[in-house]
Amino acid sequence: MVAAVVALAVALGVSGGTHTRPAALQAGERRAAVARVDGALAALHADVAARVADAAAADAAGGAAVHDDARAALTQTLERARRTLDSSAGQVADEAPRAALAAQLGTAQGGSATASPVAVRGLVAAVAQAEEAVHAAVAEQQARVAAEQEAAARAAAARTRASSGGGAAGASAARDRCATTYSGPAFYTSPPTAGGDGSNGRLPASALSAVSWTRDSRGTPFYLRSDAAAALERLNAAFRAALGHDLALDLTYRDLETQVAMREALGTVAAVPGTSSHGTGLALDVPELPCEYGWDSAARAWLVANGPAYGWVSPSWARQNGSNPEYWHYEYRG
Repeated sequence: MVAAVVALAVALGVSGGTHTRPAALQAGERRAAVARVDGALAALHADVAARVADAAAADAAGGAAVHDDARAALTQTLERARRTLDSSAGQVADEAPRAALAAQLGTAQGGSATASPVAVRGLVAAVAQAEEAVHAAVAEQQARVAAEQEAAARAAAARTRASSGGGAAGASAARDRCATTYSGPAFYTSPPTAGGDGSNGRLPASALSAVSWTRDSRGTPFYLRSDAAAALERLNAAFRAALGHDLALDLTYRDLETQVAMREALGTVAAVPGTSSHGTGLALDVPELPCEYGWDSAARAWLVANGPAYGWVSPSWARQNGSNPEYWHYEYRG
């Protein structure tokens, strides 16, 4: 702008000696000078406007990127929360936390389209907090059920002692009849295989989901292929409604290293490494406890009769008259 003013002064002849020239010539030169200055000012204004527009465009692009990041985080949070809401059905004593999560999901879905990045991040935090409350309610219910099962087991043991006259021989016979039928070394369910390629015993976390109601004795979640886990959640809700307790699990996904170790320890009883149905995330073992899950148990009768409705079956080879009887083994067939 200073340069433009100086140019205007020079063009208008603000200097000594111009009075000696003819008036008409001076007027024409002034008009020409004014026109040049007007052009210079117009160019200057256009340049300033272009710079302002560029800056605004850059700000808009940066804002769009921030908004996209916030919306992506919200999308992931909503998907996870929906899975939690679905899998927790029938798993809590008080439905209030699930109702609150459902309400937060509705709010987030309805208000995310036009919300600012700050508002979107607020929605993410609110949904995550509601989801955590559902997890806490599920854990509380699991602890309550475990305590009830323990009390029931103690009562059953007391009834057994009473029916046998309290004698040591009767108690010993009952223990022997209900003792585990497994005598090998301990094995545990496997976590997802880091960097797994999806082959048998090499399933990555993206292919697996943990069931919601129980973990193994070391605290590892029981993982299955995601569709099998979802079906088992529905089966367990029906199982619990019928028998009054959750389905107990012993082993689910089995990585390749564990398959190798089991083959070495158990011989041909265990599958050839790389061929186990557990390695596909589509098989489970219940505890090898004959009184609770054995051939004549109420639990097995229910599973054999009702499991296929949820895609879970006792394969023919594992039946009592099959080639390798295993009352504890079930597979997901979809």
